[in-house]
Amino acid sequence: MNIQEIIEQIKTIFFSKLPSIQNREDVEKLRIEFLGRKGNIADLMAHFKILPEEERRKFGPIIQKIRSEIEQMLSDKESVYAKATPDDSQKSFFDVTTSLSSELKGTKHIFSQVVEELEDIFISMGYDIVYGNEVEDAYYNFTALNIPENHPAREATDTFWLTKPGMLLRTHTSSVQAHIMKKGKLPLAIFSSGRCYRNEKTDATHDFMFMQYECMFIDTEVSISNLLATAQNFLRALFKREDLNIRVRPGYFPFVEPGVELDATCPFCKGGCAFCKKTGWIEMFGAGLIHPNVLKMSGIDETKYSGFALGGGIERLIMLRHGIPDIRLFRSNKIAFLDQF
Repeated sequence: MNIQEIIEQIKTIFFSKLPSIQNREDVEKLRIEFLGRKGNIADLMAHFKILPEEERRKFGPIIQKIRSEIEQMLSDKESVYAKATPDDSQKSFFDVTTSLSSELKGTKHIFSQVVEELEDIFISMGYDIVYGNEVEDAYYNFTALNIPENHPAREATDTFWLTKPGMLLRTHTSSVQAHIMKKGKLPLAIFSSGRCYRNEKTDATHDFMFMQYECMFIDTEVSISNLLATAQNFLRALFKREDLNIRVRPGYFPFVEPGVELDATCPFCKGGCAFCKKTGWIEMFGAGLIHPNVLKMSGIDETKYSGFALGGGIERLIMLRHGIPDIRLFRSNKIAFLDQF
């Protein structure tokens, strides 16, 4: 059975079962069947990941749309039954003297939820998900990324160096890109995320441990327009705003040239609000075309190939989306805070 047939089968089964929903328990059973970790959509994604790149680009948006439609229809059903009142026959079986202990419910941490969402978005655009080590070699963390020996980031005041010479806790997920480029399998489109570490004092907007995400694309004739189109499609999918636009400002990062800082129109307003400080724009992440030196150090012919990279902090994305004022809340284990997600 090919991917198209699997998609049609999932749609047929879902729409045949949707009318049979009678209560919130039925909604949850259908949600698990289609959206759960071992559900039909998860099986579909397993088939999707092994498709050739051209087919992934074709079917990625289709799968993303089906998932969104299923989520919306189940949400609509759930809201209907949430407002429903029990009939007289149900009331007669309710014992007001019965005491129930509070029910404990678990959920994924907001980090896990957002990482899965980011991965789904980039998979739908044809990217492969890759992972790397948090303990890294200085070559891959700095040298291979065009960061010179005398750069301040290499100082112990900025980086957590280990007792083994040349080893450190990675300062960014860009080191994953350096490993993948060394393998020389081109063209490539990858997305990675994970914990990073920097020797910083913790305050409302900084932490010594934080989460990053990055994507990288390398092929022949890659230009800044490819970067901007990818960035805009990514942010529109993330904030679910088709009218979201972007703008760029010059920025400096050793591993890209030219480098840019990318802003997006505020996803929460149209004329200015507290989130965008009345400007209508929000700073999102850094990006740029991969520096020729980075390609050269990885054994890639910089005269033939080019590419782009973009990335930022996951905490920042979550803080923007949910209006969270303090980064320390994410690891505070405050139940009242975590219950929101």
